Amino acid sequence: MVCIPGLLLVWISLLVPLHGYPQPKMSGSSEDTRNCTATPPYLPPTAIETSERLRILRHHMQSHNLSAYIIPATDAHMSEYIAERDKRLAWMTGFTGSSGTGVVTLQKAALFTDSRYWIQAERQMDCNWELQKSVWISSIGQWMLKEVPAGGKIGLDPYLFSIDDWDSYLQALEGSDRTLVAIDDNLVDPVWGSQRPPPPTNTIYQLPDNFIGSTWQEKVSHIRTQMENHNRRPTAVLLSGLEETAWLFNLRGDDIPYTPVFYAYTLLTKTNISLFVNRSRLSGDASQALVAGCPGLLCVMVEDYEAMSESLRKYVQQDGVHIWIGTEYTTLALYREIPPEKRIEENYSPVMIAKASKNSKEQELMRAAHVRDAVAVIRYLVWLEKTIPSGSVDEISGANFVDQLRREELFCQGPSFETISASGLNAALAHYSPSNTTSRKLTVDEMYLLDSGGQYLDGTTDITRTVQWGEPTALQKEAYTRVLMGNIDLSRLVFPPKTSGRMVEVLARRPLWEVGLNYGHGTGHGIGNFLSVHEWPVGFQSSNVALDKGMFTSIEPGYYLDGEFGIRLEDVALVVEAQTKYPVHGEPYLTFEVVSLVPYARNLIDINLLSQEQIQYINSYYESIRKHIGPELQRRHLDEEYQWLQRNTQPLSRSSLLAASLGTLAMGTVTATLLPGA
Repeated sequence: MVCIPGLLLVWISLLVPLHGYPQPKMSGSSEDTRNCTATPPYLPPTAIETSERLRILRHHMQSHNLSAYIIPATDAHMSEYIAERDKRLAWMTGFTGSSGTGVVTLQKAALFTDSRYWIQAERQMDCNWELQKSVWISSIGQWMLKEVPAGGKIGLDPYLFSIDDWDSYLQALEGSDRTLVAIDDNLVDPVWGSQRPPPPTNTIYQLPDNFIGSTWQEKVSHIRTQMENHNRRPTAVLLSGLEETAWLFNLRGDDIPYTPVFYAYTLLTKTNISLFVNRSRLSGDASQALVAGCPGLLCVMVEDYEAMSESLRKYVQQDGVHIWIGTEYTTLALYREIPPEKRIEENYSPVMIAKASKNSKEQELMRAAHVRDAVAVIRYLVWLEKTIPSGSVDEISGANFVDQLRREELFCQGPSFETISASGLNAALAHYSPSNTTSRKLTVDEMYLLDSGGQYLDGTTDITRTVQWGEPTALQKEAYTRVLMGNIDLSRLVFPPKTSGRMVEVLARRPLWEVGLNYGHGTGHGIGNFLSVHEWPVGFQSSNVALDKGMFTSIEPGYYLDGEFGIRLEDVALVVEAQTKYPVHGEPYLTFEVVSLVPYARNLIDINLLSQEQIQYINSYYESIRKHIGPELQRRHLDEEYQWLQRNTQPLSRSSLLAASLGTLAMGTVTATLLPGA
C-alpha cells in the first residue's frame, strides 16, 4: 500500500509524459465533481452539506475568541489510520481521504490535501470549502495570514498535534501578530454531538504464545537495559503510539479499522509499569498475564485511560526523574506536562525502534503468513481470468471477493487496509478505493490494479499486482516493465549496514526517470507483525531510520497516467545478511529477501528492456514461488490454481513471453502449445 512522504507529495502532478505517447486526461469528469462557479453551484450526489456544521463550529470559535480553528486528520496517538469517532475532519468536510488538514475561519473554510486526493475532495466537499492543493504547514500558514486579521487567535486541540507540527505552525506565524492557542476541549466534538460514535467496548486480548517472538517481560527488561545504557540515564519511557503498547505487552484489539490496536498509554519506569487503558475491556487471560509478576519489577498496574495526563504530571514533580519520549508520537498536550529539563527527546521511542527489527521467530511467522496470503491472491487472479469476459465483475465485487478469500485462510483476522481495487482511469488515483458511485466494471481492455493485504495472527501482508487480460498499449507495456525493473533493482541491491533507505530508493525510480517518467508516492514503508500495515520508522523516507537486519519493508514503485491507467508492483521484503564475494570486516552487508510470492503479469513484460541480471532475478524469484506456493496449492488440491502457477512462473525467455504478449486469457492454450512441458 502506498505511503506518501512529504517531499514527493506534489510529484504526481508534475510527471513528464513519455515522448510520443498520449497526453494525460483528467480522471474526474464534470458530472462527478462539484462545480462551484455554476449558477446554482453543482454538487454531485457524493458531496456532503456542511453549512449547519460550520455555523455551529463558528459559534464555538467565537465563544473562545478565535479567528480560526485547525482540524487535523489524526487522533490523540498520532495514528495514521483512525477510528470513526476520531474522524473529525471527515465529519466536518465530507472528505474521507486519509491525509489532510482543515482550517475554518469566521468567513471561510479550506481543506489542504495532497495530489492523491484532489479529485476525491472535489467529489465529496460542498462549496463551503476551498480546496488548497498543498499539505505543507508553511502553505497553511500563508493562507491563514491572508484570512486571519492581525491580532487574531488561531486555535487547535493539543491532543491532536505533534510537537514538531506545533513548532512548524509557530514558525509559519512568527512575527505576524497572530497567536496560536491550544484549547484542551476539542471544538468539533460538541458540533458532532450525539452523532459521534461512542468509545470502543470490544475486548482487548492476549496473543497466544505461538504468535509472539518474545514475552512481554523479556521486552520490558530489554527496554530497561537500554534505559540503563543511555548516556542521560532516563528514569522512565513514555509510550503514546498505540502500536508501542500493543507490541510491548503482546496485546491486541480492534479500536482502529484494519489495525489490531487499542487506546492506551504506557509509562515504564525502572521499578514500575503503568498501563493506561479501560480495565473492563481486558480479557481474563490478558489481565492475568499482566499481574502474574505482582508484586515485583514485572508487575503491571492498570490505570484508567483518562488518567494519563494527571499521572504524568505527578510523576514529573519528583526529583531526579527524566522521561524518554519519541517526539513523532508524543502529542503537544503530554509534552507540555514534562518540564524541559526532565525531557529526553528522540524521534522515536526505544520501543518503536525495538519493534522495527523482527527476531528469527517473528520472521518465520511473517514468512508463513505471506505463503497463505499468496494462495488467496492467486485464487483471486485465477477467478478473475475466468470471470472477466462475462462482464460480471466490478471493482467493489472484486474487492469483496479477494477479502473473502483471505478470510478463508488460517489465522486471518481480516484485511490490513481498505482494498484498492481499481480499473482503468480509477487506477491512476494512487489511493483510490471503490464506491457505489465510482466503481467500474473490470474488462479485458483495461488495466486492473489490486493493492490489498491481510491481518493474520502471525503477520501483516501488503501486495500490489497490476494485470491486463487483453492487448496492452505500447506505453502500458513499457511503463509496466520499467516499474518492474525498478522493483527488481532495489530488491536485489546489496548495501552496507546502517544505510538509509532514502539513499537507495532512487534505484526504484531510475528506469522510469530514464524516459521522463516518475511516481508521486513513497517507494516503501515498514510492515508490522500483526500490527500496522504502515509501520514506522522503517522505509525509504528521509525521516526513517537506517535499514537494519530483521526489518520488513514494502518495495512499491509505480506509474500513473491521469484519465488512463495506473501501475504499481509492490512486494514485502525482509532485510537480511548478504553473501558477498569478499569477506566484510565488521558488520556484514545487507540485502533484501522478498517474502511476497505472487507472479508478475507476463503479458505486460517487454523482455527486450530487461538486463540479463534482471531476467535472472525474476527466474530465481519464480523458482522461490514454485518452491513455497506450489506444494501448498497441491496440498489443498487447488489443481487449477497450481496449473496457473506453473504457467505463470515459467522461466522468462523471448519464446515464453511471445505467448504472453498475445493476451493473458489465451495464455493457457498458447503456453501449452509453445511449452509442452507446462
